[in-house]
Amino acid sequence: MHWLTLRRLQPTKLRSLQLLRNRCSSQKQLPILTLFTKDPCPLCDEAKEILEPYKQRFVLQQVDITRPENSAWYDRYKYDIPVFHLNGQFLMMHRVNVAVLEKSLARIEDENI
Repeated sequence: MHWLTLRRLQPTKLRSLQLLRNRCSSQKQLPILTLFTKDPCPLCDEAKEILEPYKQRFVLQQVDITRPENSAWYDRYKYDIPVFHLNGQFLMMHRVNVAVLEKSLARIEDENI
């Protein structure tokens, strides 16, 4: 009798797992906002504060350009940090331009609907 109960429950559990998996895979991934920075960088710290109200709309990835593995980024951006890329594409440098950020995030969010 116990075996029959388990057999009846298993398809229900499988359906629940499938629904959960479908729900997770149907969620849209947040865009990646990459901040090219170094330590110390007061302008980068200021930029991160400005980004705070938007943090639920992207994943912030920080790249320390002074690390040896990031020497190409150092050569490119050593005089321009903070620099921001959104999903791998240049977005802005020196300061956060809120209008540019909002427009770019809205475009990505509209594409994901």
